Amino acid sequence: MKILVYASAFILVGSCATLSNKEKIQAIADNIEISQPDLIKKYSETITSNELKANLYSFSSDEFRGRKTGSPGQKKGVNFLRDYYMSKNIPSPYPDSSYFQTIPKAYLGNDYGDSENVLAFIKGKEKPNEVIVVSAHHDHEGVDKDGNIYNGADDDGSGTVALMEMADAFKKAKEDGYGPKRSILFLHLTAEEAGLQGSRYYTENPVFPLENTVANLNIDMIGRVDKYHTETPNYVYLIGSNRLSTELHYISETVNNTFSNLDLNYKYNAEDERNRYYYRSDHYNFAKHNIPVIFYFNGEHEDYHQTSDTADKIDYNVLEKRTKLIFATAWQLANQENRIIVDK
Repeated sequence: MKILVYASAFILVGSCATLSNKEKIQAIADNIEISQPDLIKKYSETITSNELKANLYSFSSDEFRGRKTGSPGQKKGVNFLRDYYMSKNIPSPYPDSSYFQTIPKAYLGNDYGDSENVLAFIKGKEKPNEVIVVSAHHDHEGVDKDGNIYNGADDDGSGTVALMEMADAFKKAKEDGYGPKRSILFLHLTAEEAGLQGSRYYTENPVFPLENTVANLNIDMIGRVDKYHTETPNYVYLIGSNRLSTELHYISETVNNTFSNLDLNYKYNAEDERNRYYYRSDHYNFAKHNIPVIFYFNGEHEDYHQTSDTADKIDYNVLEKRTKLIFATAWQLANQENRIIVDK
């Protein structure tokens, strides 16, 4: 996740319900119906801590040299992702079957070489032009002047491998005849640590029209437990779920209550929250275009942006639970009858 160098207040939409809107909002909550709950449960079980662990140990290893945007290590990282999707027969959205959206050096600035977003795609069978974007950034901080490697296992290797596992689960469902109604784009973004530049590039050069993008579920650090939850690790912070779509917020709550029973913590969505996390990861570039978002986050820890953020410190059972929640939410958004409503 991008480091913040300043702080100020922002508006909370979480307490959005004025007295005159309470009945309408309650009706939204009451009318949410889970799409294909048996299938959600079945395919979420294909997401396992063992597979997440194996992929994360590879992706956050020294071989990738901290994956700094535009570096040789980052190039190895995107090739790793491409090869994974090819091995799983999960296609690219591009007609030429390229998995890379290339971002030129001139766009990123003098401190970086050219770089790539990585895109994998599950085409919807009924409403293919409506797209759910599930995102995580694949870049990190690289190597310091003394040769120490910032492996970025939690930030954001954890989100990266979550996308890989979810894409595989959706692909297995499609192969069994249960493909989603809407399309799902698995978007691995570069240059988040350089100022959210990969997501800015995508939203300025979208592969699918932004007006057809239903929602963005963004994952940035979901593999650890922060100091506030050492005794209660069954949690995840949610940021932004109610800012643009009341329906999205209640879908998220309903999916969690049905399948995951995590403690959905909205602490960092508070009006006077000084960290401004809503503005600090890639979902924000989608939100700027009025696309509803949820940002999934485990909170900062002592290894945040340190060379000690390594794969051996990840809680893989927690990572599995959080990934399953996001998978179930994406399934619901992709398969419910109507596209979610954006609040006016």
